[in-house]
Amino acid sequence: MGFASPAHGGNALPLEQAPCSALPVTGVLEHYPQGFVVPRHAHARGHLIYTSTGVLLVQADSGQWLVPPTTAVWLRPGVPHQLQAVTAVSAHGLLIDETLCQPLPAADCVVHVSPLVRELIAELVQLPHQGQSQARERLLGLLLVEEVASAAPLPLYLPWPEEPLLREICAALMQEPAQSWSAEQLAGHYALTAKTLQRRFVKSTGLTLGKWRQSMRLMRSIQSLLQGRPMTHAAFESGYDSLSAYSVAFKKQFGYPPSQFDKSLKNKLDVADPMSLRQPL
Repeated sequence: MGFASPAHGGNALPLEQAPCSALPVTGVLEHYPQGFVVPRHAHARGHLIYTSTGVLLVQADSGQWLVPPTTAVWLRPGVPHQLQAVTAVSAHGLLIDETLCQPLPAADCVVHVSPLVRELIAELVQLPHQGQSQARERLLGLLLVEEVASAAPLPLYLPWPEEPLLREICAALMQEPAQSWSAEQLAGHYALTAKTLQRRFVKSTGLTLGKWRQSMRLMRSIQSLLQGRPMTHAAFESGYDSLSAYSVAFKKQFGYPPSQFDKSLKNKLDVADPMSLRQPL
């Protein structure tokens, strides 16, 4: 990660030794209250961020990722990023030596955290950054890399365009996810034709404007659900005219309805993971 929680004065975490550690993988455990923002920063090593409890929103130039429990976000070496605690979180930040990153995903993404990976993370965040490394400590890191390399990316990603005008448009849409401007109205507001806007949008994000807007609305709705708001509130706040339309879109995007998400994943936020009881170094 890079910055401590308010409990530690919000100062930078002692990660300056991690990049030159003899261990291939090192890490820290930190706790953030709801709404806390870790300012934009970057690491020379690859970065894996896992939350045992709570949900993080990770923002980089290339996109935004929601990171609920049972998932982790993978960031390539040198990627500037900012963290925001959607709920109170226990976040585990692992730094992976650049020489080991080749088999890991070529693009930043969210991956599933298996029980094995979860326990590996629990061990790795306890290791000192300096000192003579043991074979077991090195092997723990190598096994983590192998397991993460085999994990499939999850659809909790929102691509972010590089083009300044499109970034401005996306930021405006995120400010008012429920607004109902058509592509023609939106394009006209920015002195573009709808055809030009759609063409530039696909080129910059890989998605049509409509699909990007739907993904954005669904990700915003997940934040509402995780903050304890009713499904109807999450649906209408995110721009859906009915709960049924929202449920259909949610299931198509994530593979299960919001009611299942609300009952299963949200419950996990309220149950302390055994990892969260371990003390950070």
